[in-house]
Amino acid sequence: METVEQLARRIVAREGGFVDDPDDPGGATNHGVTLATLRRLGGDLNGDGRVDRTDLQALTAERAAGIFVAHYYREPRLYLLPAPLRPSVFDMYVNAGANAVRILQRLLNDMGLALVVDGVVGPQTAAAARRALRLAPDHLVDAYGIARRNYYYRLAERRPALRKYVCRRDGGKGGWILRAEEFIAPRWRLTDRQHRQRVASWG
Repeated sequence: METVEQLARRIVAREGGFVDDPDDPGGATNHGVTLATLRRLGGDLNGDGRVDRTDLQALTAERAAGIFVAHYYREPRLYLLPAPLRPSVFDMYVNAGANAVRILQRLLNDMGLALVVDGVVGPQTAAAARRALRLAPDHLVDAYGIARRNYYYRLAERRPALRKYVCRRDGGKGGWILRAEEFIAPRWRLTDRQHRQRVASWG
């Protein structure tokens, strides 16, 4: 099994370099790290007393991976979750923050394991996740990945500006869907036809 550092490096590679998409809710990013995150962490990389786009552009892939390990894995205590769940939840946490945990908590509630949906991994969420894995050892990781995928579809349905992350211009699967399906077994991935049917009403 991959270490968290290896997972972080894969996430950085997936995120790519500097991107400033006006439709991205997170704003400008470099290696997946937003300017808001860099400011929160005091990332004045050039020592000029400010944290701005210049610092973000100077962020290295190695430093970005370290930020993810420290602040998107250890700080939210994702290590308390069962090991099979950690890669997908970690990847989603980088992409969507505490919503990654809320998605898991809603899934666990659907399985009859009553939890407060607060986006925090504490003893109750960790225990419920372990119990769910015992109940459905061959399905829980896929179920979480599918819940991630559904989250993206619903988000894009509500916010048309985000649809380009879910659906390419040619109608095929966009980056968010492909990202979620990396953590879903092939038999549960949508076919191209199923995806196109899901987004047909978007026009």
